[in-house]
Amino acid sequence: MTDTYRHKGLRKKLAEEITAKGITDTRVIEAIGKIPRHFFLDTAFTEHAYENKAFPIGSGQTISHPYTVAFQSELLQIKKGHKVLEIGTGSGYQTTVLIELGAKVYSVERQKELFDKTKRILTKMSYISAKLYYGDGYKGIPQYAPYDSIIVTCGAPFIPEDLLSQLKVGGRLVIPVGDETQIMTLVVRESETNFTKKTFGDFKFVPMLEKKARD
Repeated sequence: MTDTYRHKGLRKKLAEEITAKGITDTRVIEAIGKIPRHFFLDTAFTEHAYENKAFPIGSGQTISHPYTVAFQSELLQIKKGHKVLEIGTGSGYQTTVLIELGAKVYSVERQKELFDKTKRILTKMSYISAKLYYGDGYKGIPQYAPYDSIIVTCGAPFIPEDLLSQLKVGGRLVIPVGDETQIMTLVVRESETNFTKKTFGDFKFVPMLEKKARD
């Protein structure tokens, strides 16, 4: 893994681009400007790693647009020490952004091959604080609940009840909801029984699937 001055320059431009698109959280912008996104991509896409595009990462999954990663991260309003559940580890890029924001990350991935690959990458990059699990994202990780925030990085046809139940009072769930196109949705747990919801326009994600994929 090599991170050159050229890569750093391209990251700086990417950080400037997402700022121009409306991201205002300086910690999110700094994380995007720091993390070597090309480490998470196959070598065929390395030259384009700092464009605001999604790329395939295997197992039918993609690494999200940097702007989408920044947008979801900003909505979470993470503070240092927050416990965050990530549904869909994917490449691990979003995971590292959460860690850079000071979160204690618990992340679940249903694709075993991708889970194994991403675990190796994060270890090489010394992001060893993330607790990674191979499992069904619809069920979350109940043993570590409640969470300060939950982020879903795939398109959900509905908001899973198990995830709502694992959110602490005052916690925030950011989830893209829909089939062909998803509406970015923020759910805030106001009390044990009351949730408020706000939407933020259309996005495009790979679908959120139930159960673990076959090994």
